[in-house]
Amino acid sequence: MTPSPARQPAVFIGHGVPLNALEVNEWTRHWAALGDSLPERPRAVLAVSAHWYINATAVTAMSSPRTIHDFFGFPRELNEFEYPAAGAPELAAEVAEVVKPTWVGADLDSWGLDHGTWSVLAHVFPDADVPVAQLSVDATKPASYHFDLGTKLAALRDSGVLVLASGNVVHNLGAVDPSRGNAGTDWAHRFDDHAQELLTSRPEDALALLEHPDAQASVPTADHFLPLLYTAGMAAGTGETLDAFSKGYAWGSVSMTSYRSAA
Repeated sequence: MTPSPARQPAVFIGHGVPLNALEVNEWTRHWAALGDSLPERPRAVLAVSAHWYINATAVTAMSSPRTIHDFFGFPRELNEFEYPAAGAPELAAEVAEVVKPTWVGADLDSWGLDHGTWSVLAHVFPDADVPVAQLSVDATKPASYHFDLGTKLAALRDSGVLVLASGNVVHNLGAVDPSRGNAGTDWAHRFDDHAQELLTSRPEDALALLEHPDAQASVPTADHFLPLLYTAGMAAGTGETLDAFSKGYAWGSVSMTSYRSAA
């Protein structure tokens, strides 16, 4: 008999700027260590990136997803970077099945892998040798929808799929101050610390973060926060808690904190 695959962890990565794809720094070393620490090599990755934020729930279903350079103002080296992972059309079909009755569209040609996905996977799986599908973040849905979708996606973890969400717990580009370096503002610390308190003890209460007094400053737009709810939902759906395996800030108002379940 073929042994059952080991459960893959539920993961959220605070991805920060696209340049992290090319750099070896505090954050990217943690991402590389994540890849080395997995219970076994996943058969595929399902990425939930803040940067595919559209008015629908869809999953990439092409066999060769393109590398999307969804940014401007960065060095040519970054714009020429390619992450040539194979797609995972069969995983797209599994996603559509496991989240029923929620409808998920199959994207055959419009998207690919954006930098919220490949800037992280460039360190987790630097050889791009694990197939990848990407799930959109539906901008038309409330936060509870994304949490509930995460609870349904948890079933994929037991079939060798690494569900990796990518965004930032705190993401306020209007308050970015490069002079702060890796120091966070007071309000960013308060929100990020409260998120850690909830996620490491009771991820089922993750939606309560949006009621925190510093939520408006920390989450002025939902795109980078909502991927966190997928990971919280996956942990809550399997009775697990999350551990912060990397924590810190970039330019005052971006949290680089990352989480994984103890799978």
